[in-house]
Parts: sequence; C-alpha cells; structure tokens
Amino acid sequence: MSTFYLTVVHRPEMVPEYLQKEAEEGKAEDLGRSAVISESLDIFRTQQRIAHDNGIRTTIQMTYASLFNAEAVALAKADHEKFGDEIGSTFLGLQCAQFRDKFASKELAIWLFSMEDKRKIVDEVFGKFEEVFGFLPTSTGSYYMDAELVNYIKERYPMIKVAVATCWEEGPKAYHNANNSWYTLLDGGPWNPWIPSKRNIHCPASDEADDIGIVAVPHLSRDLMAAFDGPGSYYGTHPQNILRGMAYEDREIPYFMNIVDQYRAMTKYNGYSYNMMFVGPGWMSKSGRWEADCDFLLKSYRDGMAYYGRLKKEGQAVDLTLSEFADAYRAGRSYNRPECTLWKDILYGSKRQQFWFADPWMRFCLDMNQGGAMIDLRPYAAKLIRPCGVGTAHIQDASYPFLVQSLYRAGYFTHYAGEGAVKSARFRHAGEEVDLCACRTHASFSEEGDTRVVTLDPVDIEFEKFTIGVQSIFRLTEGSGEIEIIRRIVRTTDPDAEVAIDEYITACYGTTEYPEDLTGVRLSLAGKSGTESIEYAYKCREAAVEGVTSAEALVPQVDTRLSMRSDAEDAAGYFREGIAFSPMYTIGIRKSVTGNGELRTWLKVEKAS
Repeated sequence: MSTFYLTVVHRPEMVPEYLQKEAEEGKAEDLGRSAVISESLDIFRTQQRIAHDNGIRTTIQMTYASLFNAEAVALAKADHEKFGDEIGSTFLGLQCAQFRDKFASKELAIWLFSMEDKRKIVDEVFGKFEEVFGFLPTSTGSYYMDAELVNYIKERYPMIKVAVATCWEEGPKAYHNANNSWYTLLDGGPWNPWIPSKRNIHCPASDEADDIGIVAVPHLSRDLMAAFDGPGSYYGTHPQNILRGMAYEDREIPYFMNIVDQYRAMTKYNGYSYNMMFVGPGWMSKSGRWEADCDFLLKSYRDGMAYYGRLKKEGQAVDLTLSEFADAYRAGRSYNRPECTLWKDILYGSKRQQFWFADPWMRFCLDMNQGGAMIDLRPYAAKLIRPCGVGTAHIQDASYPFLVQSLYRAGYFTHYAGEGAVKSARFRHAGEEVDLCACRTHASFSEEGDTRVVTLDPVDIEFEKFTIGVQSIFRLTEGSGEIEIIRRIVRTTDPDAEVAIDEYITACYGTTEYPEDLTGVRLSLAGKSGTESIEYAYKCREAAVEGVTSAEALVPQVDTRLSMRSDAEDAAGYFREGIAFSPMYTIGIRKSVTGNGELRTWLKVEKAS
C-alpha cells in the first residue's frame, strides 16, 4: 500500500447527546420529541449532501434509535443506491423509548454494560438492523468496544469486518476537561488502524491465532502531540472538535488541513496513510455549539470536507467505506509490521517532534524536546485481559496500562523528591551530571530492510572543563520486541576525559495519575560479578553488578517483564527501588568511555507468564 485512504462516517441520531439539553432550561425529558428528531435528520441530511457534493462516499452507521425512524432508514437506503454509501451499525445512540422499554436502563455506553447485557444489546441492535434492511452490517463501532464484546460479535456475526473500536488517548485528560464527567477512559491504543488481539482490543494481534477477526480503526485521527499533551477531543479530524479547541482564526481552520497532511505524510513510515472522520448531527444544532454559532459550525464542516474532496479530485486520496478499507488494509499485511510516525508540532508552530511506534509487543513515544526520552510505554506483549463494564474489575477504566507515562507520573522533572517515569540517558564526569531530557534535538527516519531507524541530531553537553557531542540512535527490528539504543559520543574537546554513560528507565504501572501498589514487583540483576534480586517493598534499596548480562523488572500486576541488556563486557547493571513518596523503580546499565566511545543497549518488553 502507498495510498492515502479516507473513511467518512456519518450517523443519524434521533436523540443527539448535544441537542437533548433543554431539560437544563426546565423542560422534561422527552426522548421522542419531534422537534429534536426533525432537526437531527436535517443535519444528517446536510452532512451527507456536503460529502457527496465534494465527491466523497460515506459509511452511514445507523444508531439503534434511527432504525425505528422510517425517514432515517429511507435516507440511508437512497444514498446507498445513489452514491454507493455503506450502511453499517453503531452502538452509539442506543437511548430511545424502545431501548428504555426493553432494557430499562439510561446507560449511554455499550462498553459499560455487563457482558450479559452487551450480548443482548448486540443481538437486539443487529436483529432490528436485519429486520429493517434485509441484511446484516459488515461494519460497526462505538467510542470503545472491549475485546470480549468484539469476540462475541465476530463469533455470532462473522460478516463484521471492521469496527470503530476506541478513541486515541481519550483518558484522564479528557475526563478532567469535561468537569470529571466524561467516563471514557480509553488511553493506550493505536492511533492508526490495526488488527486487534483476541485478548485486548488495544493490542495489535501477534499472529493468526491471536487475530480477533476484524480491522479496528480509531474514532477520529488525532493530533498525536496535542492530544497526548491535552484533551484529545480538541485536536482531531472533526472540524467542530477544532472549534471546541479554538484552534482557528478569522473563522478559518487551516489546522484541520495540517492534521490531514500530517497523516498523509505517514506513507513515508508505513507505506500507506489513513484518515477518518466520524460525526453525528449534534454538532450543528441551530443554537450553536461551544462558542461557535451554527453558521460557523456549518462552514467548518464544508471547509473540511472540501479539502478531502480536493485531494480526491487531484488523485491524492481514495475514499473508501469502512468495509472496503478493511479489505485494503488486510491485503498482504504481516502481523509483525509496525505502525510508526515522526510527528511534528502543527498546533503551536514550534520545532518539537515526537516519534510514535506500535507493534504487537509495545507502543511507545520518544520526545525530541527531551533529547529523545521515552515518555510513554505500553506493554502490548502482555496482551492483558481487562474486560470493562458492570461486573468486571475495571468498570469504567478501559485504558491499557502503561509502564512509562511522563504526564501522569512526573517525567524527568519532579517537585523535589524522588523520580518520575521516563527512559533516558545521563552523562557524568567528576561529580557533574547531565540528563539528555534537558537537551532539545531533532530526528530523522530511515529504514534498513525490516529495521526502522530513528537518528537524532547530536546535542552538546558541557562539563566544566570540556564539551562532548552526543548522538542517539534507536533501531527497531520487526518481530524482535526490542529497541536497540545507541548513545555515541561523536565529538569531544578532551579525548582523554572519562565520561560515564548511564542508560536507564524509571517506570511503574497504571492507567491514571494515581499510584498503584508496586508490592510484588521483582527487580533483578545478572552479571559476571554475581546476581542481585529484591521484592519491591518501598525501602529505597539499590544494587549493582559488574559485567552485566541482564537488568530487569518483573511486574506481575501487568504480567510484564521489562529488561535491559548490553553488548559491552565492561558495563555495569543496577536497579533502584523507590519509596512511597516516589513509587517508581529504576533499572539501568552504565559504562565509562573516553574519546568517541559509545554504549549500546537493548530494551525488551515481554509477557511475564
């Protein structure tokens, strides 16, 4: 694949979540209010017309409520016949009088129901869909669908090819931004399409036996930097999200086009690129939305769709329905193949870059503003089974756990005690120490066969009496589950000066800002001088071995073994236990060099059990 694929998904909502707000003004709830339904259908019709006027086909994902509305059904059938739009099903928009009568629940999100109720809802929604259209859908979706739900759908309805399965980084940041009331805690998944694991929807499948049977796509294509740093619902390929984030000027939204172009550039990294827009009608209500009036909402949608249409007319984009894209994505794709991208700041106009990588073993992010420090690491190799919803251990928290997440665990800078979660390297000489986290740099990307290479520009580290130039290189070989990291001194003003290179990772585990219990984590070392091992107990213990062969942390809470090794025979390995005020653990490898020396290490993520 070397194409920019586009999927535009519309859904007719009979009770749009953003229109049904008049109760705040003293009106009683009325799920069947004709004025709301009429306005919603008008907006849906408008969205469809804008897409078609720009030559874009859509996937119409029918909500459960819309299946009871003859006009909505007729609109979908007509556009399917005239334009080739796909008719699919979504589990958004469940709430309506019929749903209340059948399930006696005001629950909004299918992933929050018990598994028993999830099955009943799937059968009811798909049964009604087949009754109305005479066939079953091949695409479905929600804001999130856990693996247990998708496994049931695929077993019961094998024709399903694709699902909108999660929102990218729609976790605590979005929750706090919505006044602690938006219970979509979904951090930790891929930002691009993937083939999910049967064990956890966030994780790419390792092989055919692990393949859940569908292609998953995220809800919207997010700005990978802005959505990581802040609420994802501000920064994505939804024009009205951009208005919500106020990322516009003079009623123009060039930022939308910049996001699209960043995704188009992913062809360089992945051999193809993809963009998705998934919207309901609630964003274009006559009363406006957020600080934007209805005319601006409408204009932003027209402008965004016009850019997609222009790209298609110029032969730079291919519009596919969701099911068509699933077929194209699966064609010739190996399970080991990663998704990666070197993302640049397009919101603030700085020169900051982040490198994102995801494969069946891990997802991680490198921040060039911190010298290439790893600021996020998710252990996909563990393939954690973490069902969510009523009756599970994680009712609302559907996030995939991290080992490193610098925004939730302080990162390089901490207040005054302890350490934050980050992976970086320190350079020491005669009592002086500099961490690469304090150095800004830029990166370039290349490929060597099945190895992706991220090469950082050298940074200068100034000691009191001399200066060194340090280059970092990250090598990522398909199917290895390892990151090879090279820290190389490429210049020095004193070739005889001895410099210690300390490659380390400070980590923990969790899904939110709040600490988890590290009791039971095992830190261990093996080397020529012997072995060391402790069970984590918040006692601030440290150990080291010479001629290190392995430094590792076994984290049973997330079934993960995190290890480091080196090819340097004279390197030492160490671990450091944290305290309750700084609940972290550190493993590292260090070596002293002179001149143009280097330290080469490998970081590996494995399933522990």
